[in-house]
Amino acid sequence: MQKITTFLWFDNQAEEAAKFYTSLFGNSKITGLSRFGEAGPGPKGAVMVVNFELEGQKFIALNGGPVFTFTPAISLFVNCETQEEVDELWEKLSTGGEKSRCGWLKDKYGLSWQIIPTALGRLMADPDPRKSSQVMKAMLQMDKIDIKRLEEAYRE
Repeated sequence: MQKITTFLWFDNQAEEAAKFYTSLFGNSKITGLSRFGEAGPGPKGAVMVVNFELEGQKFIALNGGPVFTFTPAISLFVNCETQEEVDELWEKLSTGGEKSRCGWLKDKYGLSWQIIPTALGRLMADPDPRKSSQVMKAMLQMDKIDIKRLEEAYRE
């Protein structure tokens, strides 16, 4: 059992968001729905809570109303093995949202994501401070992270 689960508060798009997210990642599924009853703050029968998994990690999404919104201070960090994976997730997650710097984006629900190739961490961990500095300098110039450009900076 996963001890800590990410809990996401949506206005009224929890089910829509869970379906969207599970369509983008492998080993992902909606695992349960709870609906508002007679005494709930939402309309009777409307979805209240959605339980879902992304790549086997559990999440809970609540339709809690417009009381709270997401902030970039919390983001979902996605390790990507290939440029193709970076490109696909970057485009799909940012559609209707907002692209930002250094691999960050906000999706159409306002949730922040970091779409980061594993190559970035590997290149940044080089013991040669000149190489890691060159990689960092290149990354700071990017919106979507480009593995080829990182590797070129590493070899300079």
